[in-house]
Amino acid sequence: MGQLTFIIADDHPLFRGAMRQALSGIATDTVIVEAGDLDTARRQAGLNSDADLILLDLTMPGVSGLSGLIAFRAEFPSLPVVVVSATDDPTTIRRALELGASGFISKSASIEQIREGIRAVLDGGIWTPGDIDLGSEHDPEIGALIARIQTLTPQQGRVLGMLAEGLLNKQIAYELSVSEATIKAHVSAVLQKLGVDSRTQAVIQLSKIGAEVLHQPG
Repeated sequence: MGQLTFIIADDHPLFRGAMRQALSGIATDTVIVEAGDLDTARRQAGLNSDADLILLDLTMPGVSGLSGLIAFRAEFPSLPVVVVSATDDPTTIRRALELGASGFISKSASIEQIREGIRAVLDGGIWTPGDIDLGSEHDPEIGALIARIQTLTPQQGRVLGMLAEGLLNKQIAYELSVSEATIKAHVSAVLQKLGVDSRTQAVIQLSKIGAEVLHQPG
């Protein structure tokens, strides 16, 4: 492989160091960018538009469950996202893949397993921990919600991710360089597609998808 650019988004410096070690063994020439929160990760993804892959922690600052994944897939649709989490139950893994992750690596994985997973995704595959039955969604409400989220446009997905971060309409408008009226229209469309009446309800619905994630350490 030629030069590869990776973004590591995790708020634990020690774990970022471990991931850096794993990534440096994948190619002879690697550029590794680190981020300790979602805002920095988003900024780095914008600055490194040629990045080959981002490793995204589910529980760092700015992320509520799977909201960070939703926001990233909406904003950077061509950037493969590999979720890295200590919460590696089948439900969390399956939901992450349904919401657009290209792979899922457990924080308990060995360096070699991490490399194997990243190589698989770089080759265009989907990677999950071996010998794990992802099953199917047992909660019909969550299944319906994920299906609704999948109907959002990229811009609506970005707006939903920012709602989950607690940003106000004027802050979202500033971030996306559009008018506040445009954001109001996007918010209305998001609420309608999710079948809720308020932004608070939208955030509550979103948190249900990653409820297991929220109650566990990153």
